[in-house]
Formats: sequence, structure tokens, C-alpha cells
Amino acid sequence: MRGIVTRIVLSTQKCLPSVNCTRRYYSKQKDISIVRQRLGRPGNHLKIGIVGMPNIGKSTLFQILTKTNLGNPANYPFATIDPVHAKAPVLDSQYELLCEIYQPKTRIPAQLTIYDTAGLTRNSSKGEGLGNAFLSNIRSVDALFQLVRAFPEAQVPHVEKSVDPVRDLQIIQEELLLKDAEFLESYLKKEGRSPKTCAKALDTARRALEVVLGKGRQISKAEWNDEQIPILNSLNLLTAKPVVYLVNMDQDDYLSDEQEALKGIKEWVEKNSFGDQVIPLSVLFEEQLFMLTPEEAAQECASLGKNSQLSEIICAGYSALNLIHYFTASEKIVQAWTIADGSKAPDAAGIIHSDFKKKFVAGEVIKFSDFEKYKSVDACKSVGKCKTKGKDYTVEPGDIIFWKIAR
Repeated sequence: MRGIVTRIVLSTQKCLPSVNCTRRYYSKQKDISIVRQRLGRPGNHLKIGIVGMPNIGKSTLFQILTKTNLGNPANYPFATIDPVHAKAPVLDSQYELLCEIYQPKTRIPAQLTIYDTAGLTRNSSKGEGLGNAFLSNIRSVDALFQLVRAFPEAQVPHVEKSVDPVRDLQIIQEELLLKDAEFLESYLKKEGRSPKTCAKALDTARRALEVVLGKGRQISKAEWNDEQIPILNSLNLLTAKPVVYLVNMDQDDYLSDEQEALKGIKEWVEKNSFGDQVIPLSVLFEEQLFMLTPEEAAQECASLGKNSQLSEIICAGYSALNLIHYFTASEKIVQAWTIADGSKAPDAAGIIHSDFKKKFVAGEVIKFSDFEKYKSVDACKSVGKCKTKGKDYTVEPGDIIFWKIAR
């Protein structure tokens, strides 16, 4: 994969589709949707890592998503060793409309923290290649962009000597399952001897071991009750993390909407990771757009009839982490504030400053759909669309909020 140019593009490409990142992605299987929202570390300072085999475009995609330049990605295994991270702006149609109406001096979108990790290979769970480093990197993030290679390119060697995306998906899943099994066996051996270890914790770990080793299933795809989930979260298992699957296609196949390369991948995800998103893209196409000015990129997308997938990818990762954002808006600044989905008003206010939580009085809340209709706060107030909410209010995606704090 060719390296990106040294120029850093700070403006948003105009060919990006209008995406609403405050929408939620729910699994088709209701019980899995509920479990996935509870599994994982709670909070708003969460990270997502790009994982996959070596030489599939991970580092190039990372640089494009985060608009950084960390050097030209090399076309050989393990070019990335230590994880690097940066923040990607979470741009959506709601944020863009607020900026258009207010024309503020300062604009601060929501942000997604993304890690670029070392490539995984067969037997990484046994420490081969950079397996231990790779799996340690995965443990430090909260969700995964799993990139899989579906493009043929003789100049970019594949560590398995051939291009087979379904095989690669299977290798990665097996390595993660084996590492979780190894961790659980060690945990049970150590904690099983301690009289202080809770019996429920041991029972949960035993069942988790049966899930990953006996059934070959991801922790995130099994059913867990409310007592087991906090225990699983404390274990920080690799297969408990939500996954968004990204398919790096041949550029011509991507531009022509060729579905053959995606068919087997979608079937594998349907069978092994039901409900998770599969997003096709061409890293080469995204790289070429990145090298253009926003105007040139918009013209290129229009002529090809194909948009960039970057906004879709970023929003999918944001949602996988169970994050939403609300807005504060004025002529001085429009800002999106990232919170965990389900946050109560005092916690959401506390993201701005800890005193906002301690001295919380109320929040004046305008639903974005009402603001979009009436186009101003005063107009919303005049028709009763600005509601005062107390401590028990659960902040919803896209809310525009004005906090009232005690002196």
C-alpha cells in the first residue's frame, strides 16, 4: 500500500456522505444488543484499535482516519510494533447544521481515539511473530476495527502467501479465543486457590472458558446475566470487545460495487459474529481522496458515483463503544460532548467540569429535531420545545443542552 503524502489535510472532504453519528446501531438479535451495551468498560474516554493481519492497509487507514502522517507505511510484516494513537473527528450532519446556523468562532466536534496496532499472525497466541505485543495492544483498547484484506496485489506480500479473507478472519478469531482461554485457565488456577475469591467470579470464569474453548464462541455473543457482566468486565477478555469489520477491497471492485469478494465475508460474520457491521472500502481509493483538496475530492466522488467511507467507519466505531454526544451551542463555540449512552444529566454535565456535576440544578434541553425545524433557541422556546430536565433525565443523542449550575 503506497504511503500517504506528507501534507496534513485538516478540512473535511466534501465527498463524505452526510452521516448522523448520534444514531444507534442495534443488533438484529435483541438479546445480543442488550448484552453488548453492558459488556465493556463504562465511560467516555474509550479507545478503538485497528487490528488484522500484517500488510493489509491498517497503518494507511489509521493515518487517513486521523489525518496524521506518521511516516510511509512499509510493505513488510511487523512494520508497526508499538501501538500509535490519534483522535479522529466524529463529524455528523447535526454538528454541521449547528455550525452552519451559529457560524461560531470555535468549532469542536466529538472525537474518536483510534489505535494502530501490530499485525497478528497464525500462532500469535503462542507468542510467535509479535503475538504477545499484538494481543497486549488489543487488551488496552475497548473495541476493534477488524480490517481484512480482499485485494490482490503482488507487490504487497501476504504473510499466509495467498489472499483469503475468510481464512484470515478465522485465524484472528481463533487466536483471540485461544488467548482468552489461556488467560481464563491461568485465572482459575490462581484464584481457585484463594479463599477470598468470590464463588460467582469462579463460576463465571468457568462458563467463559467453556464458551471460548468448548464452544469456540466469542464472549460478546453468549448470554450473560447482570451478575456475570461486571465480573467479565473486570477480566477484560479480548472476545468480549465489540467489533466492526472493515473489508479492504480492490479499488476497481469497490468502485463497481462488486459483491463477490464480500459474499464469503458476510456469510462468515453472520455465522460467527452475528449482528456486527461489515463495511466495505478501498484504502487505496481513500488514500487518493486524502491527497486531493476537498473540492477536488468532491469532484472525483461525483464523477465516480462513489463516496468516501470514512464518516461511516468513524461513526460505527463510536457507536460500537456505546458512545453518544450532546451539544452546547452559541455564537462563540459549538461543541459536541462525548458521553456513554444512558448517562444521566448530572454525569453529562460533569464532562464539561466536575463542578457542573457537584452543583447541578437542571438542564434546559432542546431536541435536535425541534431545533432543526425551528432553527433557533428562541423559536424553540416560543413554541414550548425547550424543556427543563432534572437529575433523573437520561441524555439522548443530539440533545442541545444549556446547564443550570448552583453558585
